[in-house]
Amino acid sequence: MTLSMQKISGVVQYTTFYCDQSLLGLDISFVQEINRNLDLTSVPLGHPCVRGVMNLRGEVVTMLDLRVLMGLPKTPNTNRNRNLVLKCEGEVFGLWVDGVADILSIDSQDITPAPSNLSLIESRLIRGVYQAEDKLVMLVEPREILAASLTGIRAAA
Repeated sequence: MTLSMQKISGVVQYTTFYCDQSLLGLDISFVQEINRNLDLTSVPLGHPCVRGVMNLRGEVVTMLDLRVLMGLPKTPNTNRNRNLVLKCEGEVFGLWVDGVADILSIDSQDITPAPSNLSLIESRLIRGVYQAEDKLVMLVEPREILAASLTGIRAAA
């Protein structure tokens, strides 16, 4: 399906991935690539949400730990972790996630508002919820992820 057909029908493709036990989705148009555990260079005295930086074909990319941004504890690396490299508002950054799932095509009419009982952090990051066949998918907003990370980094400085 072409992009123009997607817009007409209201269907958007989402990359789905895990953060802890939660299944999250991100509009695929923001995803540049998905990598296995790449070597990250730690950032001394960096904010906890910064997992590290990596060299991606000559471009230094900051890798953000989505678990930390969502208020969850940092975990050690596993073979399931993946790096989602995103491009949003001219910025290239990565999201360290617990694992990737699938690509879903979701009609905008099937997205419900985020629950009102989410934490303040979660309510900023989650833009809606989609009921898949057997589970809920929380749809995240990449602009808010970037804004939340920058806010946290600036507050720590």
